[in-house]
Amino acid sequence: MKRVLVLCTGNSCRSQMAHGYLKLFAGDKAEVYSAGVETHGLNPKAVHFMKEDGVDISSHTSNHVDEYANISFDFVITVCDNANERCPVFPSTAKKFHYNFPDPSKVSGTEEEIAGAFRKTRGMIKEYCQKFVAENL
Repeated sequence: MKRVLVLCTGNSCRSQMAHGYLKLFAGDKAEVYSAGVETHGLNPKAVHFMKEDGVDISSHTSNHVDEYANISFDFVITVCDNANERCPVFPSTAKKFHYNFPDPSKVSGTEEEIAGAFRKTRGMIKEYCQKFVAENL
């Protein structure tokens, strides 16, 4: 079984969404982990908008990348430029992937505008995860 780490800045939103979709699409082909170069706690809006698409991430926790230092990953996916730049070096042969998804938690405006940002990012992450699983697992 392959091991996949999704890495973001605070492990609160984008990496959590990717974690949820990768777990869904990979099934028993992979163990999926997510972490941040910092920890910001699980974003309640990420939980809400993932549940809206039938994926429950409410039991996820916000973890620091150092917690996984002893795990040999096959793949490390960074989902924001900050994490990509600050990504620690793993003592493994992990294949690295990067995609800078927009951060919906930084959007301000009406509830509709914020919801639209979360749905747009969620859709981008879902599509990316489906493609990643199809091509790599």
